[in-house]
Amino acid sequence: MIEPVALKDFFITFFSSALIIMAGASYALLFAWSKVNAKPGIKIACYASYLVLVLSVVLLSQAANFSGYWLLLSLAMVIGYFFAPIGVWHLCVKTHPETITPKENK
Repeated sequence: MIEPVALKDFFITFFSSALIIMAGASYALLFAWSKVNAKPGIKIACYASYLVLVLSVVLLSQAANFSGYWLLLSLAMVIGYFFAPIGVWHLCVKTHPETITPKENK
Protein backbone atom coordinates (compact mmCIF):
# COMPACT_ATOMS: atom_id res chain seq x y z
CA MET A 1 0.00 0.00 0.00
CA ILE A 2 1.32 3.44 -0.93
CA GLU A 3 1.50 5.95 1.91
CA PRO A 4 1.31 9.43 0.33
CA VAL A 5 2.02 11.25 3.60
CA ALA A 6 4.33 9.88 6.26
CA LEU A 7 2.73 9.62 9.66
CA LYS A 8 5.21 12.11 11.10
CA ASP A 9 4.05 14.66 8.47
CA PHE A 10 0.34 14.10 9.04
CA PHE A 11 -0.15 17.02 11.42
CA ILE A 12 1.89 19.35 9.23
CA THR A 13 -0.25 18.33 6.28
CA PHE A 14 -3.47 18.75 8.23
CA PHE A 15 -2.63 22.18 9.65
CA SER A 16 -1.14 23.55 6.43
CA SER A 17 -4.29 22.45 4.57
CA ALA A 18 -6.48 24.20 7.12
CA LEU A 19 -4.27 27.29 6.93
CA ILE A 20 -4.70 27.36 3.14
CA ILE A 21 -8.46 27.56 3.57
CA MET A 22 -8.28 30.20 6.32
CA ALA A 23 -5.69 32.34 4.52
CA GLY A 24 -7.65 32.13 1.26
CA ALA A 25 -10.83 33.25 2.99
CA SER A 26 -8.96 36.02 4.78
CA TYR A 27 -7.42 37.20 1.52
CA ALA A 28 -10.82 37.32 -0.22
CA LEU A 29 -12.47 39.13 2.68
CA LEU A 30 -9.66 41.67 3.05
CA PHE A 31 -9.54 42.23 -0.71
CA ALA A 32 -13.23 43.11 -0.81
CA TRP A 33 -12.89 45.25 2.31
CA SER A 34 -9.93 47.12 0.78
CA LYS A 35 -12.10 47.97 -2.23
CA VAL A 36 -14.88 49.36 -0.03
CA ASN A 37 -12.59 51.09 2.49
CA ALA A 38 -9.57 52.79 0.91
CA LYS A 39 -7.21 52.44 3.90
CA PRO A 40 -3.76 51.18 2.85
CA GLY A 41 -3.41 48.96 5.92
CA ILE A 42 -6.25 46.78 4.74
CA LYS A 43 -4.58 46.24 1.36
CA ILE A 44 -1.31 45.34 3.12
CA ALA A 45 -3.15 42.84 5.34
CA CYS A 46 -4.81 41.45 2.22
CA TYR A 47 -1.50 40.68 0.55
CA ALA A 48 -0.02 39.41 3.83
CA SER A 49 -2.85 36.87 3.94
CA TYR A 50 -2.02 35.85 0.39
CA LEU A 51 1.64 35.42 1.37
CA VAL A 52 0.56 33.12 4.23
CA LEU A 53 -1.50 31.18 1.68
CA VAL A 54 1.49 30.74 -0.64
CA LEU A 55 3.76 29.66 2.22
CA SER A 56 1.12 27.16 3.37
CA VAL A 57 0.91 25.69 -0.13
CA VAL A 58 4.70 25.34 -0.23
CA LEU A 59 4.67 23.64 3.18
CA LEU A 60 1.86 21.29 2.13
CA SER A 61 3.63 20.44 -1.13
CA GLN A 62 6.80 19.52 0.76
CA ALA A 63 5.06 17.59 3.55
CA ALA A 64 2.85 15.63 1.14
CA ASN A 65 5.74 14.96 -1.27
CA PHE A 66 3.94 16.48 -4.25
CA SER A 67 5.59 16.01 -7.62
CA GLY A 68 4.64 16.20 -11.26
CA TYR A 69 1.07 17.21 -11.96
CA TRP A 70 0.36 17.68 -8.24
CA LEU A 71 2.81 20.57 -8.21
CA LEU A 72 1.08 22.01 -11.27
CA LEU A 73 -2.26 21.64 -9.52
CA SER A 74 -0.86 23.45 -6.47
CA LEU A 75 0.42 26.24 -8.69
CA ALA A 76 -2.98 26.50 -10.40
CA MET A 77 -4.63 26.69 -6.97
CA VAL A 78 -2.35 29.54 -5.86
CA ILE A 79 -3.00 31.45 -9.09
CA GLY A 80 -6.75 30.81 -8.80
CA TYR A 81 -6.83 32.00 -5.21
CA PHE A 82 -5.15 35.24 -6.33
CA PHE A 83 -7.47 36.05 -9.23
CA ALA A 84 -10.82 34.75 -7.90
CA PRO A 85 -11.54 37.66 -5.51
CA ILE A 86 -10.54 40.14 -8.22
CA GLY A 87 -12.95 38.51 -10.66
CA VAL A 88 -15.75 38.35 -8.10
CA TRP A 89 -15.24 42.04 -7.29
CA HIS A 90 -15.46 43.00 -10.97
CA LEU A 91 -18.56 40.86 -11.37
CA CYS A 92 -20.20 42.58 -8.40
CA VAL A 93 -19.31 46.03 -9.74
CA LYS A 94 -20.74 45.20 -13.19
CA THR A 95 -23.96 43.67 -11.85
CA HIS A 96 -24.60 46.22 -9.08
CA PRO A 97 -23.20 49.58 -10.26
CA GLU A 98 -25.71 51.55 -8.18
CA THR A 99 -24.15 50.35 -4.91
CA ILE A 100 -20.61 51.48 -5.77
CA THR A 101 -19.69 55.08 -5.03
CA PRO A 102 -17.73 57.03 -7.69
CA LYS A 103 -14.40 57.00 -5.76
CA GLU A 104 -14.56 53.18 -5.44
CA ASN A 105 -15.29 52.63 -9.14
CA LYS A 106 -11.75 53.62 -10.18
